[in-house]
Amino acid sequence: MALRYIYSHVNRSQSCIVVGAGPAGLMLGFLLARAGVDVTVVEKHPDFLRDFRGDTIHPSTLEAIHELGLLDELLALPHQKAYQLHAEIAGRKATIADFSRLPTRAKFIAFMPQWDFLDFLARKAKAFPRFRLMMATQVTALRWDNERVVGVNAHHEGRDIVLEADLVIGADGRNSVIREAAGLEVQSFGTATDILWMKVSKHVDDPQQAMGHAGSRQGMVLIDRGDYWQCGYVITKGTVDALKHEGLEALRRRLSAIAPLPSDRFEEIRSWDDVHLLSVRIDRLAKWWKPGVLCIGDAAHAMSPIGGVGVNLAIQDAIATANILAEPLREGRMETRLLSAVQRRRSFPTKATQKLQLMMRSRKRAGEAPRNAGDRKPPLFLRLIARSSLLPRLTGRLIGIGFRPEHVKTALVDWTCSLNGPSNHSRQDKTPVTH
Repeated sequence: MALRYIYSHVNRSQSCIVVGAGPAGLMLGFLLARAGVDVTVVEKHPDFLRDFRGDTIHPSTLEAIHELGLLDELLALPHQKAYQLHAEIAGRKATIADFSRLPTRAKFIAFMPQWDFLDFLARKAKAFPRFRLMMATQVTALRWDNERVVGVNAHHEGRDIVLEADLVIGADGRNSVIREAAGLEVQSFGTATDILWMKVSKHVDDPQQAMGHAGSRQGMVLIDRGDYWQCGYVITKGTVDALKHEGLEALRRRLSAIAPLPSDRFEEIRSWDDVHLLSVRIDRLAKWWKPGVLCIGDAAHAMSPIGGVGVNLAIQDAIATANILAEPLREGRMETRLLSAVQRRRSFPTKATQKLQLMMRSRKRAGEAPRNAGDRKPPLFLRLIARSSLLPRLTGRLIGIGFRPEHVKTALVDWTCSLNGPSNHSRQDKTPVTH
């Protein structure tokens, strides 16, 4: 089946729609277009400029960028490097993850604003004439032919449009429209915490660390954003209204009690509009697909922010999906069994990562009153890591690489384009050439 754009009855042929221009969606769109697949990525927002998103790029992702020949260019963008992650344990700084000995080109986590990373991927993908990015395009429904998905209905620039394709891929995050419209069963594992995100200014005499945890139970996360700190404050799930009832000054006192920053820094939080709630959850789909539709990334498995692994697990999904599906999509021989193959490939790292996160999560004691999740002792696993010289290397590998790192296996297929910019020549009716 071809993909048709219907704008006042004007049609155009394509193969694949990717819904969601986040890290997974844009990486997948880039890889498919690079492999000669006609692909359109649709994104409901008009731009990438949204705050408090996952801004960590882990060594596994940086290795994939290296395999694409783009690592030096990516790292030329402003970013901070973390060769280790630290936490405050019993009033002392301890290393909880060490990336310095990983078998990768980049032995660090790069902290980069996600909008810069997404813009980089989009710019590189646009070098390929078979890639199209449609911003400000809201998918409203899936299109079905009997029991098979054949496209989407969407709203774009004030008009209702129809996009039809051999395959629709949902990469639209934990609140995925695609997984809901497909009626895919969600298995929820729950969490005991939420996170309040906010930012305060960074001064020259502040602690020098790209990322750190503070407080008796790691109740505060500090991420160096260059000229400001991104602060994450862990709270017991469902207690944000109680905190608001206590008032903003009470929140400032809680923050200053556990943060390695002067208390007056939190006076910069002037209203609750400066505080953003992240509702933490862990879930995954029992089945990631139905005929004609597949979910990947957070749309298939929402992760806890622990370790910042969600973005990178999603990118690994995208690489595996391209490795399995690019050639069949390009050659018009897409089969439903291949969607099952994607889930089989990515099921183990998803389940293993979520199992670890569930083991590490904060548990509320029976009968305990709602309160700050940072008020208790650090969990045992953190205390064990802090006492060991070897365990931080293991956690560094689990966080930095994961359980099943993917490598780019799709070939560059399209003799008319390069990674440096779009071609001036049409590839219509041309025979693809593998570079």
